[in-house]
Order: sequence, then structure tokens, then C-alpha cells
Amino acid sequence: MNSRITWGQKSPEAYKAMSALENAVVNSGLEHALLELIRLRASQLNGCAYCVNLHANDARKAGETEARLQTLSVWSETTFFSEKEKAVLAWTESLTQLSIHHAPQHQYEALLEHFSENEVVNITLAIATINAWNRFGVGFAMIPS
Repeated sequence: MNSRITWGQKSPEAYKAMSALENAVVNSGLEHALLELIRLRASQLNGCAYCVNLHANDARKAGETEARLQTLSVWSETTFFSEKEKAVLAWTESLTQLSIHHAPQHQYEALLEHFSENEVVNITLAIATINAWNRFGVGFAMIPS
């Protein structure tokens, strides 16, 4: 793999802006385990090896089981995830692959069956934020340590 710049060192302002988004997500009141499912699934879809490694480990620390982690990429084919989690994972996939899925109305309505409007905004912020982190991870060829 080719060496690329360490982006946070080259632009501390960019890193500070990303950290502010991350702090908003962390302080949003959403469950930590749910945030890790969002982060891990988006990172899988975006092919960010650094983020997949990081968030799989963070999910384990948040109490996630190996069976669920091993099947997250095929979550809709398992019985391991609740309807609430499935609504979040579907929304995560749609917003991560926006040009393909276009955030369908039925997925938005499924979220509202389980979450308040404020929580839906915060879930969407979490998805947007991990997608931004993934672009830095993939764009600058970050690798797990």
C-alpha cells in the first residue's frame, strides 16, 4: 500500500471539525452499542479497513457478540438483530449508498416506529459522520495497527 499523508497532522482544523462532529454524536444520547453497529456497517460498505477494525473492537467492548459482528454484513438474513436495529441498519445502508438507495420513505417511517424525531436526526448525524471519517480513512489509505 502506498504511503499517504497523515491528514490530521497536515490539517489540524479538519481534524478538529471532525472531532466536533464526533463529540456531537457521542453526546447525542444514542446507545453506544447502536452507534458502533452504525459505524461498523457503514465502514464495511465503504471498505475502510482502519474503521472496520476500530469499530469491530469498540463494538466488542460495548458488549456486542461475535455472532452479531460476524453476520453484520448480512444482517437482513439473520435473526440476530431486533426490528429497531434493522431499521437503523437499513437507514445506514441507504444513506451510505445514497446514489443507489435514495433514502426511501418506508425506511424513514420504520425509524419513526422506534425512535423520536430527535433520535432520527442524531442517527442520521452518526451515519453522516462515520461516512466522513471513512472518506479520510480510505482517501489517505489508513491501515489498522
